[in-house]
Amino acid sequence: MSSQELRASVSLAGIFGLRMLGLFLILPVFAVHAPQMSGGDNLILVGVALGAYGLVQAFLQIPFGMASDRWGRKPVIVIGLVLFAAGSFLAAGAHDIWTAIIGRGLQGAGAISAVVMALAADLTREQHRTKTMAMVGATIGLSFALSLVAAPVLYQWIGMGGLFVLTGLLALMGIGVVVWLVPSAPARAPREAPGAGPGALRLALLDPQLARLNVGIFVLHAVQMAMFVVVPPLLVASGLALSSHWKVYLPVVLVSFAVMVPPVLHADRRNAGRGVMLGAIALLALAEGGFAAVGPGVTVLAVLLLAFFAAFNVLEALIPSLVSRIAPAQMRGTAIGIYNTAQTLGLFCGGLMGGWIAARFGPAAVFGACAALVLGWLAVAVGMRPVNRIAGQSFRMGTVKGR
Repeated sequence: MSSQELRASVSLAGIFGLRMLGLFLILPVFAVHAPQMSGGDNLILVGVALGAYGLVQAFLQIPFGMASDRWGRKPVIVIGLVLFAAGSFLAAGAHDIWTAIIGRGLQGAGAISAVVMALAADLTREQHRTKTMAMVGATIGLSFALSLVAAPVLYQWIGMGGLFVLTGLLALMGIGVVVWLVPSAPARAPREAPGAGPGALRLALLDPQLARLNVGIFVLHAVQMAMFVVVPPLLVASGLALSSHWKVYLPVVLVSFAVMVPPVLHADRRNAGRGVMLGAIALLALAEGGFAAVGPGVTVLAVLLLAFFAAFNVLEALIPSLVSRIAPAQMRGTAIGIYNTAQTLGLFCGGLMGGWIAARFGPAAVFGACAALVLGWLAVAVGMRPVNRIAGQSFRMGTVKGR
């Protein structure tokens, strides 16, 4: 990678990391804290609060991506971070579940994931793009690991309101990274770019290769959110106090990163993205089936979490890289906007699904539903063609071929 590619990758991964750290700090403790709020004893509303972020993101990822194709990536990213911070500060003062839901929704209005990934693709050559996406994915994973360790401790010190304030401050720090550290994208004429035209959305939606990836990211994040409606209470039921959950999460996530590296490098060097993706999906299905089959127990939960995170981290790095390679550069923001819409809609549906199933059928049913979703994804993904190395060669949209 050139020095500018490395700078772009590190700084954009930093933006993702700061924003996702703020988001993830809520995840390990909210389900345990919620009963202290008015209306927080309703598991369905707890699931809605966890997933509201994703629902609003689902409506705004495509408009943000298209806006960035026309008016530039960096201004759109700054606007999104301001909205995310505003939602965090609103949720910090919440004393009832509905205010928390509104705050989480406003957080979701900062729908910049597609724009950040499109900018990362703009600033890197294709042969290094999987590495860049892996850096972003690793930063997200590290943020998740740090949040799992830090959230219970911070919750004891500053409470849920303090955690939301911290998320807002981290978003504001991200603005500084955008302004001072992230390189500007190469100049081009937006009005002449296909990505700015009215047909870009239709073309990106109709491509079967992209559709398979969009289904996959929906399932991946639905499963993640549904799991964390029930995993923290299961660890508590296994005798592990909330403040000690880091003893499971930290080693599991760190080991999962070590496991992730060889398959990601293999996919990049050998152009084996399809095979690595199918293997990771199969591992994810096995992990969810294992969760459904076993009861509480710290050791067995830790082993299954390791399998889950190993698969999750590989897929989180690989899928956006494949999207960026399939979509032409001029409409990359639109294509990644659709991808991120599927991702964040998965967050909302997963939170809602997890809360509803857990309230009526218990944790094992949540994991069983997750396993069924992953197996459905595997059936869809099997039909995907290998992605060519040269950008645009595998892109087929109706009668549009190549670039």
